[in-house]
Amino acid sequence: MDQRITLVTLGVDDLARARAFYEDGLGWRPADAPDGVAFYQLPGMAFALWSREELAADARTPVDGRFSGIALACNQRSPEEVDAVLAAAATAGARILKPAEATPWGGYSGYFADPDGHVWEVAHNPGWPLAADGTVTVGAGG
Repeated sequence: MDQRITLVTLGVDDLARARAFYEDGLGWRPADAPDGVAFYQLPGMAFALWSREELAADARTPVDGRFSGIALACNQRSPEEVDAVLAAAATAGARILKPAEATPWGGYSGYFADPDGHVWEVAHNPGWPLAADGTVTVGAGG
């Protein structure tokens, strides 16, 4: 797995309240905001707000005292790279939460938890291609 983080997703209890905080309070502007999620472009990576319950369901992990409500993501250049990263993580001791599969948004992703329970998504998003240096731009591919 390349040494990079392309997306940090915060699972929030109230998306409207969270968006008001970041947008009205801090002056951030979403790069994309499809129904139920907001993506913010940061230098070389993205930040997202999404329902805590939906994030946990997508990662197939329970909303409990162990799940922080945060998922880190490492985007890959192909579905095959997603599979290879998940296999390497499992070999290294990760617990696979969700095997990689096609997604409703046209990509391919899976989740693992590291030995301390931190949740990672490994994804290929054809709408967010990676630059040569591994940085991502929200919606750059379409």
